[in-house]
Amino acid sequence: MSAGPDAVRVLVADDHPVVRAGIVGLLGGEPDLDVVGEAGDGEQAVTLADELTPDVVLMDLRMPGLDGTGATQRILAAHPEVRVVVLTTYETDADILRAVEAGATGYLLKDTPRDDLVAAVRAAARGETVLAPSVARRLVTQVRRPDERLTPRELEVLAGVARGGSNAQIGAELFIAEATVKTHLLRVFAKLGVDDRTRAVTVALERGILRQP
Repeated sequence: MSAGPDAVRVLVADDHPVVRAGIVGLLGGEPDLDVVGEAGDGEQAVTLADELTPDVVLMDLRMPGLDGTGATQRILAAHPEVRVVVLTTYETDADILRAVEAGATGYLLKDTPRDDLVAAVRAAARGETVLAPSVARRLVTQVRRPDERLTPRELEVLAGVARGGSNAQIGAELFIAEATVKTHLLRVFAKLGVDDRTRAVTVALERGILRQP
């Protein structure tokens, strides 16, 4: 079935050819959706967005070279009218926030049912925000508890702990006093609701605040 002249133009960006083909096939039977291009990485997504001027871009997050967040920023800087919907396997707080801050209209997971994905593409084309339920809950939690957001320095200290560094070693790396490291850690513990270094790292990894080393 061919798409009509007023169909929503969709660009699909994913570095896995089988996944990409599945998404294209899933959308292909809809008369009001027209998949106009496929990109295998972020750079190609930016190039095709320039050439094809899609209405909606379905964007994978983790791709080689330029990732989905970087591609989203570049596409929207040049084409603010385009709607970017992240479609990914990942739902960590850090991934979600980076995508939203980059300007993504939506954030869906790859296990989204077919009908929900099709409806989300249509909604995004109308300018609506589309979020997987679990992602919406995480965003609401972040908005309600902004005090839990770690500062860049607190993240650096926590990353040092994750690498196994002592307070003295972390202080030397960051050119700050050992007592200052301890102060930062106490703030991290309070924000994460933990009372020791190991638990702080574990919780930060679970929430996507820190990436696995």
